[in-house]
Amino acid sequence: MSRYRARPPAIATTLLDDAVVRIVRWDFEPGADTGVHTHGLGYVVVPMTDCQFLIEEAGSERRVAIEKGAAYRRDAGTEHNVVNDGTQPMSFIEIEYK
Repeated sequence: MSRYRARPPAIATTLLDDAVVRIVRWDFEPGADTGVHTHGLGYVVVPMTDCQFLIEEAGSERRVAIEKGAAYRRDAGTEHNVVNDGTQPMSFIEIEYK
């Protein structure tokens, strides 16, 4: 993964951050990315739109399509870059549990 950004950044909007959870809405134009980051907390993702993800992880990448409303979770320690690999804007809600 490159440490240099050539893509537009995804927009993160914190909806709630309290003692129990942090809820962030992520909005991506086509080609936008989060930048490489490591999750310090376990989390759940709920797509608000159909999502065409390009997931860049250390030494590899994978493409994943997730339908609007489908949910998945990942453990703390996940390191990756999330890219909108589709031709339409996409958004999802990320819920980190503390």
